[in-house]
Amino acid sequence: MTDSPHAAHETAADRLRLSVEGMHCAGCVGSVEKALRSVNGVTSASVSLAHASAEVAGADLDAEALVQAVDRAGYKARPAAARASVADQRSEIEQRQSRHAVAWRRRAIAGTLASLPMIPMHLPPSWTGMEHLHGDLNWYMWLAVALSTFVQVYVGSAFYKSAWNAATKRTTNMDTLIAIGATAAFGFSVVVLFGHLLGYEPTQPFYFSESAGLLTLISIGHWLEARTTAAAGSAIRELLSLQPDEVTRLKSEADSSGDVVRSADIVPGDLMLIRPGERIAVDGQVVSGSSSVDESIVTGESMPVQRAAESKVIAGSLNQTGRLIIRAETSGLDTTVSRIAEMVRSAQSSKAEIQRLADYVSSIFVPSVLGIAAVTFLGWLLFAEADNLTHALVNATTVLVISCPCALGLATPTAVMVGSGAASRRGLLVKSAATLERCASVDLILFDKTGTLTQGRPAVQEAEDEPLRLAAALASASTHPLSRAIVAAAQQRSLDVPRAEHVDESSGKGLSGRVEGREVHVHSPGAARQAGYEIGADEHDDVTRSVVIADGVSLGSITFVDAMRPQARQLIEGLRSRGVEAMLLTGDRQAVAARLGAAAGLKPEMIRAELRPEDKVAAVREAAGQGRVVAMVGDGINDAAALAEASGRGGVGIAIGSGANIAIEAADVVIPGESLERLVDLLGLSGDTLRTIKQNLFMSFIYNTLAIPVAALGLLGMQGPLLAAAAMGLSDLSVIGNSLRLKWRLARR
Repeated sequence: MTDSPHAAHETAADRLRLSVEGMHCAGCVGSVEKALRSVNGVTSASVSLAHASAEVAGADLDAEALVQAVDRAGYKARPAAARASVADQRSEIEQRQSRHAVAWRRRAIAGTLASLPMIPMHLPPSWTGMEHLHGDLNWYMWLAVALSTFVQVYVGSAFYKSAWNAATKRTTNMDTLIAIGATAAFGFSVVVLFGHLLGYEPTQPFYFSESAGLLTLISIGHWLEARTTAAAGSAIRELLSLQPDEVTRLKSEADSSGDVVRSADIVPGDLMLIRPGERIAVDGQVVSGSSSVDESIVTGESMPVQRAAESKVIAGSLNQTGRLIIRAETSGLDTTVSRIAEMVRSAQSSKAEIQRLADYVSSIFVPSVLGIAAVTFLGWLLFAEADNLTHALVNATTVLVISCPCALGLATPTAVMVGSGAASRRGLLVKSAATLERCASVDLILFDKTGTLTQGRPAVQEAEDEPLRLAAALASASTHPLSRAIVAAAQQRSLDVPRAEHVDESSGKGLSGRVEGREVHVHSPGAARQAGYEIGADEHDDVTRSVVIADGVSLGSITFVDAMRPQARQLIEGLRSRGVEAMLLTGDRQAVAARLGAAAGLKPEMIRAELRPEDKVAAVREAAGQGRVVAMVGDGINDAAALAEASGRGGVGIAIGSGANIAIEAADVVIPGESLERLVDLLGLSGDTLRTIKQNLFMSFIYNTLAIPVAALGLLGMQGPLLAAAAMGLSDLSVIGNSLRLKWRLARR
């Protein structure tokens, strides 16, 4: 096992990151990517809406040229601080995501409050009892004018800005259609309004409520999307919080107090004092002291490791028992924690195929609808026998209103709501529609070992009663994980554990004290031999063990194991029956991995051991590169980057609910720690949900395919926009009804 893994770094000339402001849809992302790729030297550009950033790779990159290209595309960019402290990074992420979510929440609330009073305009007058308020200029109509105008200006500003930016670059996005549809309904109503004011008394109805309702519904969707984006970004915030903001820096080894400084100010060669219970701030080497250190942040290994002089230590690791003086080997801005955070960020910035498909459909659908609306307007204007302008306006507006993708917008969320609800009742937390789609296609699952296929904590595997009883007497005074395992085993066997006296816990050696008048020691094999005791040779290299010595005589040893979850083998067999392969990835020793993998029913070639976090990421990348749809299952902080990589590569990141928060936040799916076999349920449920999503999308497109020609030919008459709004409602109901059918089917199952 490598003590301090370091990922390879690209030089600044190879890769640059920009912070980008002003993006709020997939069309914006595509525009920024296109602008960046147009700059000389750029070989690839990946833009993340979630992180409001761009990753640019190439040769001899010019940061100023990249910024100018983004600015010309209508957005604001600046070079991201390559060496910001973890505290500054957390603050920047939180502030940006908060601003984005708050802005859409305000628009959604304002639009809802303004649209509610206009609901009667959607309903037949006989339903509302307000016949006298429909069609004439009265206080209710003027109220609708005022409220609709407010929605157009305040709520619609974001859509209009996005549509305008797209137009200036000679392209379109979904905001283009939304903006034109809302503007057409509002503009037509303004024309009718002026007709009344000028005394013409037109017979056409007002569509103020339709324009306001469209903008409001889409704003609510953007608000919910912004909240989901903030939750995804919290994975990086959680990870960055593992590196302490401050650390005690010493002037020399003889310095007993030192000065508290920011971790970001640490440079290679600085001496740091790490007390028990503190996290190690920077990767380095122990100069003096000895302690038990929890390195599960990187290795995933549940057993604490002993660190003494000349040992390497890793940033984010927890110092448990002793005082350490460490010499920094990296700066406080370039630690293992920051590199894992970078891997998570890069993986989350990758695009899934479903997003690329949506961008492609949008690029074709929107220009097509605009073209049809324009042809409709010109056709009726030139060839209508009477009242050409009115027919042209009504029918073109009908095309735009009826083509607004409301059902298309509901197709996926409603099915996901049903599918994720059914999943939650089974103890499965699924975070997105894309996740459900990918789960249905998974053909390879990569499992972490510790805490995933195993319990994640040491347990006594083998021990005789007498040494276990004496060891438990000493261990009762200790909080070390191995001590807890000894006490638990003695309690399970109902042993009569005596009282111990003068108990001493020595870091690196073990426990010593008097029990029933005898000098008893519980040492590691190495410490026992160093003390001169005859304990015999180790029979196995794949277990952790402690030796119990009483009055200088070895009574036997206690062996420990991270026990496999009881349902692990059942899970592997269930996956195999569905045609899904499983592979074990672990940072533990090869012998340990081989033993547990065989117990779980895995083939030897499907077991990989002694892996660092970046090795797990590489394994995910390798499998995805072979055309596999990969799911990564893990529970530790060290698995976070691999979980995010699986998601970014078109697969799925699955976290164990009893694991670390960072793993849970980085994952697409969270499953209960004691119900690992429900992975099989997840695959079946996701398949049903995906079929429903496809059915909903088919119905949505069929609606547009049939409805747009009907509207263009004027078959809906002068009440076309109203009928179009009603047809949109029926389309929505068909999609919702199909999703409810999924709910009933899953409930029966």
